[in-house]
Amino acid sequence: MHRTDVVVTGLGAITPLGGDVASTWDALLAGRSGIRGGALRDQEGTGVPDTVAGTMAVDPAESLPPVRARRLDRSQQAAMVAAAEAWADAGAPDVDPDRLASVIGTGIGGVRTLLEQDDVLEASGTRRVSPRTIPMLMPNAAAALISIEYGARAGAYTPVSACSSGAEAIALGARLIRAGEADVVVVGGTEAAITPLTVAGFTQAQALSRDTLEPASASRPFAADRSGFVLSEGAAVLVLENAEHARARHARVHAVLAGAGIAADAHHITAPAPDGTGQVSAMRKALAQAGLAPERIGHINAHATGTPVGDAAEARAIGEVFGSRATATAPKAALGHLFGAAGAIEALIAVLSVEHGVVPPTRNLEKSGVDEDIDLDVVTERRDIPQDAVLSNSFGFGGQNVSLVVTTAR
Repeated sequence: MHRTDVVVTGLGAITPLGGDVASTWDALLAGRSGIRGGALRDQEGTGVPDTVAGTMAVDPAESLPPVRARRLDRSQQAAMVAAAEAWADAGAPDVDPDRLASVIGTGIGGVRTLLEQDDVLEASGTRRVSPRTIPMLMPNAAAALISIEYGARAGAYTPVSACSSGAEAIALGARLIRAGEADVVVVGGTEAAITPLTVAGFTQAQALSRDTLEPASASRPFAADRSGFVLSEGAAVLVLENAEHARARHARVHAVLAGAGIAADAHHITAPAPDGTGQVSAMRKALAQAGLAPERIGHINAHATGTPVGDAAEARAIGEVFGSRATATAPKAALGHLFGAAGAIEALIAVLSVEHGVVPPTRNLEKSGVDEDIDLDVVTERRDIPQDAVLSNSFGFGGQNVSLVVTTAR
């Protein structure tokens, strides 16, 4: 490692597969699913049917003092739980507060609070609305709360870029370190937006999976019979650190964040560019920053949400950069789509992949198989092979594309 390298020294997560990193990783490798039915079963009068979704395996409120939990939106609770695990995993680094920053992305922010308090307003009037409504609904609250919790005075940033928010937060954190503005940055993404409104909106946009009779098989990235994504919730947080700073305190290093690429399609608010220009650009920028040729990448952690158009477009873009039959995996088959947190949890998975030399499997391809138009080597059973470098993709509505390259610390 060089002194300008950005290394990962801490990992934290709360996901549909588990309440921490270890349980999430073990479940992913075992091929288990975090998708369950009944997510909105208690919502009456909305017309929204029983919903299949990836609710968090553990209620984040249970890991917080009761009074504090009540003052936080569910998305903020998840972020604080993941951050606590990541900070402890990093060894609670002793860092100058003016050299410590937080960057936490989200797609929507405290939408549950917004909708709940709007119901209170309509039913009971202004005086019954909680005085904590604004800090609970504002998208930047998770980054601000983490900044307050750990005394991060170098900045608290909040990328809001739909499905790429978490990955963009990681890229921004690395930029802060490389620019010399921080030595340590707490980065990641959080989302808790399983609500009647969001489910109805995605349903009307024909984005959600229509195959809900068997929840565990509803999310089928790259499958020939895929029909849409499954909405999930959770958070993932990483501690990024200047390599020299980490070395000086003898920190354990999980991996190196070697490169990040960001590009925009400038094409359509929801559909990817047909020629894949933005996605190709993001991947090539990440490789260039890492100083790696495409053949050095062990596998691609694909964005692959399970939509017919999106998966095909990404497969073509991957083929243009890496050639035919590039190896890829799609964790959303097990996790569902964590929206603003997706890029962060999948970057965390990429870190674990290079650290442990394992390619996680992609679920739910047994029935129809991989779409014949998708020219990828999709991993369907875990592969225990060395992974010196992994590329992780995150693409969001608005044509916002982020690719990250993670390499071993050896």
